[in-house]
Amino acid sequence: MRFYMSCHMIAFFMGFLLDLVLGDPYCFPHPIRLIGKLITETETILRGIGIKGKEKKTNHNGKELLLGLGLVFLVSVSVVAVTSFLLFMSYRVHPILGVVVECIMTYQILAVKCLKVESMKVYRCLKDGNLEQARESVSMIVGRDTEALDEEGVAKAAIETVAENTSDGVIAPMLYLALGGPVLGFLYKAVNTMDSMVGYKNEKYLYFGKAAAKLDDFVNFLPARISAGLMIAASFLAGGDFSGKSAWQIYKRDRRNHASPNSGQTEAVCAGALSIRLAGDASYFGKTVKKPYIGDAVREVEYEDIKRANRLMYMTAWICEGLCLLVMYALRS
Repeated sequence: MRFYMSCHMIAFFMGFLLDLVLGDPYCFPHPIRLIGKLITETETILRGIGIKGKEKKTNHNGKELLLGLGLVFLVSVSVVAVTSFLLFMSYRVHPILGVVVECIMTYQILAVKCLKVESMKVYRCLKDGNLEQARESVSMIVGRDTEALDEEGVAKAAIETVAENTSDGVIAPMLYLALGGPVLGFLYKAVNTMDSMVGYKNEKYLYFGKAAAKLDDFVNFLPARISAGLMIAASFLAGGDFSGKSAWQIYKRDRRNHASPNSGQTEAVCAGALSIRLAGDASYFGKTVKKPYIGDAVREVEYEDIKRANRLMYMTAWICEGLCLLVMYALRS
């Protein structure tokens, strides 16, 4: 047991370093994209055997809920089964092969550099004065309408994405990896991907996607709050561009100013740390959605804040990595 814990620690750390160095190469299929295809195919099959003919709306809604539960069950079981099999066979062949496979899986689950790369595309467009290209770049990482955003709106959208995904793209998967290795890590990513694909409150997915959305809220509840605490710590350590005191104050005041019970946690910390105001009304699919603000407009948002948000994200990730390794080492001993 102690030997395999040591192997897990090595893979956990090396996978983190690989993510920082390589990010997500576009030259080969990523496992999360494969999970996305699995979700799409499973949804198609379930809907094909689901609603037949005209039914009462209440029956239709109930069946949609059951189909959504079926999607969550089938995708989750498939991901756990495949990941467990690959890890088991790798370690059975040889421990070194097992560490290598676990390391690669860990690397593929984390998204630190990918988050930075995609948000910095927006930064470079804004720095070059190319607002149209900046709108297009930010549309790749946010769900809102971006066509009418001004420079500040584009910068805010990128900053909010970095802040929110510090939790569900970096810290949460890191915590699940530390707790249960790639099996739990990929299960978390499967739930997160299902939510991003079917967890919408529109006519098509209001009932079908409810199970995925609720499960995603559940698995992110504790990690989101841990992420916020780590980001507050990072705000004190990251230098003069950040205010740890303000990060804590705005977190206490505004962490619930979001429709999601989890997304506002790190967003509030980031807004406070940078002394800016985030959130507010946004347009989705042509409709304006009223949202409360997060943070105080001590100063105007600028494109340099995208770089600062990434620095805060990196510092938070390193703190979490170090603490996870310390806990694993303590348990190993």
